[in-house]
Amino acid sequence: MTDEKITYEKSGVSIDKGNQSVEMMKPFVKSTFRKEVLTDLGGFGGLFALDKEKYDEPVLVSGTDGVGTKLKIAFAMKKDDTIGIDAVAMCVNDIVVTGAEPLFFLDYLAVGELDPEQVTEIVKGISEGCKIAGCALIGGETAEMPGFYPVGEYDVAGFAVGIVEKNKIIDGKKIKEGDVVIGLPSSGLHSNGFSLARNVLFERGFMQVDSYIEEMGKSIGNILLEPTKIYVKTILSLLEKVEIKGIAHITGGGLIENVPRILPEGLAAEITVASFPKPHIFDFIQKIGAVDEAEMYRVFNMGVGMTMIVDQAEAEQVIALCKALDEEAYLIGKIVKGSETIIK
Repeated sequence: MTDEKITYEKSGVSIDKGNQSVEMMKPFVKSTFRKEVLTDLGGFGGLFALDKEKYDEPVLVSGTDGVGTKLKIAFAMKKDDTIGIDAVAMCVNDIVVTGAEPLFFLDYLAVGELDPEQVTEIVKGISEGCKIAGCALIGGETAEMPGFYPVGEYDVAGFAVGIVEKNKIIDGKKIKEGDVVIGLPSSGLHSNGFSLARNVLFERGFMQVDSYIEEMGKSIGNILLEPTKIYVKTILSLLEKVEIKGIAHITGGGLIENVPRILPEGLAAEITVASFPKPHIFDFIQKIGAVDEAEMYRVFNMGVGMTMIVDQAEAEQVIALCKALDEEAYLIGKIVKGSETIIK
């Protein structure tokens, strides 16, 4: 027994460091603000005023997600400035498939021990993701949880809210046999399949994050940490000019499980794998791990991060519009009668 007075800080939580973190992240957060934001960082809730003149029947669309075990790569590399982009991307890419414009984002960050500089790097990435998506970072939570997370490690997640006119919601109901599937390329693994990738590369392959991969010109850590691509501005720009009947974000489950989520009953997608380039990292993982082809396409995006289903007559126009936006696009398949995705 001791007479020493116990404090919150001696228990592992520093209020002072929390306040310091808020001050350090403020410039990055404010750089994302849109004109509809009515609040400042530090309040109990984020305020966002909808533009009532812009919509007749506005529908709010929300999505939440995290980054998964991709965080383990960031920890090993001590590189925290891009993982926030992934957190934003996983949320905004999910809601834009409905045709919704992301309005704002809130993050949740839990750490074992609060390091203001590390937190600022993470939030810097989140703010960058928000700027790419065109949404405002209007709040969040940073929780210091000693004894729960090891020192230097953390978890990050968030949620996004977007808006779409009710009569412009994309729900896949208009998709019919003969429509075509257009794929937008991924930037790599994005934020899915990392438990398999880490098992193959670091346990089976005995690699380290700084192992240099000659044919890819980078360390394996940098290849794996490539941020998830954000497709918001491309999709929203396309919707101003063409009709897109259905959009699928290719996350966990790959092309095999995500495309069917937007198809009417009785229809399936037939995907031709030779129609789009596959980043070398996928062949690398498959070779080292002796992973079956079917498993690869069920776990990873395999080079396609977003798919759009359009009328066959509009396919060339959509691809041309994508190129005008500096976005590659590929005709990767068609809609057929059936119940299961066909990968050929």
